[in-house]
Amino acid sequence: MKRFTVVLPETRSITLEARGRADEALRVVRWAGALILVLVVGLVGVKAEVALEDLWRVRLPSVVALEFAVDTELGRQTVQTFGTVIDEKGTVIFPAQTINARLALNQLKDFRFYRPGDSEHSLPATYLGHDEFTGWEFARVTNPADAAGLTPITTFGQAPAPAIAQQLWGIGLRKKDEGFAPYFLSERVAIVQSLPRPTALVAREVTGTGLPVFDLQGRFVGLGVSGFGQAKLQFSARDRGGLPIVLIDPDECAAVLLASEIVPYLNRVPTNQAGRPMVWLGAAGLQPLEPAVADYLGLKGRSALVVGDVLENSPAAAAGLMARDVLVALDGAPLPAIKPDRMLVNFVQQEVDRRLPGEVMRLGVLRDGQARTITATLTDAPSLPREMPRRYFETLGVTVRGFAYVDGAARQVPVANHGGVIVNFLQLGRPAALAGLHSDDWIRSINGRPVADFAAAVAALAEFEE
Repeated sequence: MKRFTVVLPETRSITLEARGRADEALRVVRWAGALILVLVVGLVGVKAEVALEDLWRVRLPSVVALEFAVDTELGRQTVQTFGTVIDEKGTVIFPAQTINARLALNQLKDFRFYRPGDSEHSLPATYLGHDEFTGWEFARVTNPADAAGLTPITTFGQAPAPAIAQQLWGIGLRKKDEGFAPYFLSERVAIVQSLPRPTALVAREVTGTGLPVFDLQGRFVGLGVSGFGQAKLQFSARDRGGLPIVLIDPDECAAVLLASEIVPYLNRVPTNQAGRPMVWLGAAGLQPLEPAVADYLGLKGRSALVVGDVLENSPAAAAGLMARDVLVALDGAPLPAIKPDRMLVNFVQQEVDRRLPGEVMRLGVLRDGQARTITATLTDAPSLPREMPRRYFETLGVTVRGFAYVDGAARQVPVANHGGVIVNFLQLGRPAALAGLHSDDWIRSINGRPVADFAAAVAALAEFEE
């Protein structure tokens, strides 16, 4: 029997016994080589962890801080948020909740981008509009040359869906008074769910809201989304039982919309600031089917939604959909099993939003126990409140806007009775507020005279103000 001494990288040796046969000696050499390979891979792994800071720095140009002004009745206000670069033109997406839905498009002014860590030099930008399906707002550098210093998120490749306990990392940005300083965040995946779009929830904040998340190889995993705050109890001397509250950090988030739900839709750049075309179906008040009702209808174990209402003059109404119809399929495919059940409503809405006016949507429903298919041709949605004309009357301290279709739908008013104006803003201490007006009040007459539309209301208010 012969002995072989193998010297390992850690300057130590081990002695192996062999029986003199060439094949056994070869196995020993292979074993030693494999052991060395493991050690080398381990050393490379250590280097990869050290290189994480380099990955982070290379990916910083894919994010920007965004600032814009809002011209309100009380003066100009500044809004700050963060965004992710999506193409070579310097187009940036940022969260929809950044822009108040009550604002008119002409109130948004002076968009600017800032690179991470530089709050002194800005890049003039242009607001492009809103996309209803993705929920993103879009803006782009005004000067094409400024796009050279920005890196699209697609440059880094798309990572597969993350696994439970997988380590992810992301980028955070401080606000302007801290120089938009970038910082590193990292956490492991807790669970991946369909909400209804595939979303990874991590143990704690992993990125800034609307900013990218990466894996340890630096590949793009997804974008941070807000709205997943931690529920806690607040105790006080007056309420010893505990008052439930929700804490949401607006600048960081622990939920990640996966890249598979982002990359395919980066081309949905609006062609106008209003985000038109914007399709609608008109099936309102959708609710998950109660288990007992599902059993009665023979739908046990299947996903279904009950139609609460069908809006007047909508594609759903024109197609013959009715309240209390049970929706079980879209375009021939059963509704997916999504938990919690209420997320099915979001799924149906997204299936509508991803389409264009003129496209056909086939709805599989149960009515009076009978299955039938209803074919609806989608159309452009009625004008939204932000698209309606408005005017501020400074002496009265009130802004009124035109009456939108959704105003009538919310009040369950027939289209034939739509008219008048809606109170969009009230200034405290001014005559309108002192007289008892409230935001969202529906003004139908002024000084006893009916106002049929926005023009009539403006004429009456202007006369009164003079």
